[in-house]
This record gives sequence, C-alpha cells and structure tokens, in this order.
Amino acid sequence: MNLIQVTESFVRDCLPVRDRNGHKGTFGRVHILAGCVGFTGAPAFASAAAVRTGSGLVFLSVPREIWPVLAVKCREAMPSPVPPFPVLLEKMNGSDGVLIGPGLGRSRKTDVRTLRLIEQVQPPLVLDADGINAAAEHIDVLDTRRGRLTVLTPHDGEFLRLTRGEAIGPDREAAARAFARQHGCVLVLKGHRTITAFPDGDTFVNTTGNPGMAKGGSGDVLAGMILSLLGQGLDPKKAVPAAVWLHGRAGDLAAARLGEYGMTPTDLLETIPLAIQEAMGVTGGPTE
Repeated sequence: MNLIQVTESFVRDCLPVRDRNGHKGTFGRVHILAGCVGFTGAPAFASAAAVRTGSGLVFLSVPREIWPVLAVKCREAMPSPVPPFPVLLEKMNGSDGVLIGPGLGRSRKTDVRTLRLIEQVQPPLVLDADGINAAAEHIDVLDTRRGRLTVLTPHDGEFLRLTRGEAIGPDREAAARAFARQHGCVLVLKGHRTITAFPDGDTFVNTTGNPGMAKGGSGDVLAGMILSLLGQGLDPKKAVPAAVWLHGRAGDLAAARLGEYGMTPTDLLETIPLAIQEAMGVTGGPTE
C-alpha cells in the first residue's frame, strides 16, 4: 500500500510520445453513453474531453430525442441515437474503453440498461454521475466486475449514496481506499485534493485544481479525460491519476487566464492541450 502525491514529473513519466506511424485506430476507440432531455451539455463535454486528451475515435450514444442537438454540438466525436441493447453492447465491447453516465438521467428503463451494461461490458469501464447513481442502488453489481477494470468518479454526495449514507469522515483517503478494496474498483473521490484509490490499497493524492472548477460540466470533462487515457492503453495506475492531475492543471491554466469566477468547463477543454504539452515538457514546435 502506497500513498503517492501526483506531480508534474509523475504525469510526465505516464504520458508516452505518440507513435509517428500511428493512425486514429492506434490511439483508442472509446464509447460514451450519456445525455437526456435537458442535459445535452454533459455528453458534449465528456466526448470533447476525450478528443482533447488524445483519443483517436470517440463514439457517443445519446437518446434519439437529443441526437439532433448533439449532432450540431459535436464536431470531432461521433454521436448517434442509442441502438437496441444487443447492438449497443456489441459496440461497447468492440471499444478500448467505455464511459456511462454523464447527464444520463434516471428512469427504471435507463437504470436497468445501465446495470446490464455494468455486468456485461468487457473493456475498461468508467462510471460517472447517473451511472454511479444506478449502481449505488444495486451495489453488488460492482462485484460482478472483479477481474475487469471499473473506475467510479463520485463527488461527496454520490459517494454517500454508494456507501448507503455512511459519513466519509475526516480521512477521505481511508474512505476511498476502503471502498476500492471492498468492491474491487478504482475510486476517484472528487474534491479538493482528489483521491484516487485502487483495490490493492495504492492511493494517489492530486495536487492541482482550484475553486473555479466547481461548476456543472467540470466532472463530465474529467470523466472523458480518464476514459481517453484508459482507451489509449495506459496502465490504470498511470492513466487515472494522470487524468485527474491534467484536469486540475487545465483548470489552473484557465483560472490564470480568466479568473476563478469567470472560467467555465469550456475553458477547461481549451486548456487540456496546454496542460498536456506542459506536463510533457514541450515548449513549442514539432517533435522529431
């Protein structure tokens, strides 16, 4: 069991130089299930964040009612109406990573579909927002995924639902570590100094970010970034804490430019490339 402070040098060691002979298939094919009527921003943020973090192909499944909206919002990601369950599962299992939950909404039909996907999706799976809320009411579903990578990204309120209202207490690291160990998942407990806990007890403490990021949409950006690095094949102990650090660093760069009051999740998207360049030590110009 290790407690690791995530720093720029840690992230630099995590990020590989991109293959000069690579193509869009080389850098990860990821699939996102998100959105509902009234929540069209979440899938747009998550999919754009995956693109900005380097994914080669980003597929986005949204309810048919909002598909025309996302078709306009998304320029690089590829949105389409949610297909029948067998087709959706086949598409997800043909991906390098899956994200379920941003802006997904809650209904019995939606929750049942989410739980079935949690059980049957084989690639690395990130659960965010309503993906977490669906799992919280049937927590044993997480245990069906032992041996497959599952990442949960709750804020404190969602974590309370996951633990049936059990208070986090003053030791957030211990709470996150206990949950990750109990359910065999990676737990990203969001907040000041976000904690990333792994089932073996290894725990990462983030060192970036600011209060200007406390706005709706920031969590969707983080979920897309985690998905992207996992889909590119990075080891989870590199991909997840590195994505958390880069998300916070992008927020710090946005705050430095625009201030904590005025910065938005859209500004986070714009500064993700700068955060990655900075972490990799790139000062400008093409690499050889």
